Amino acid sequence: MYFTDRGIEELVQRRGEETVTLEWLGEQLRTFVDLHPEFETPIERLATWLARDDEDED
Repeated sequence: MYFTDRGIEELVQRRGEETVTLEWLGEQLRTFVDLHPEFETPIERLATWLARDDEDED
């Protein structure tokens, strides 16, 4: 198990029943980066990966 899995597991346990929009998620990510600018690059990579997840990879 990766260290980040604990945070993911906590997220699922605490909020797994909730429905969220991508707009809400985007706002949460912006707020996180505002508070923790050192994580700008990984958050940008995650957002890009989520946005392109359904594209075919050639």
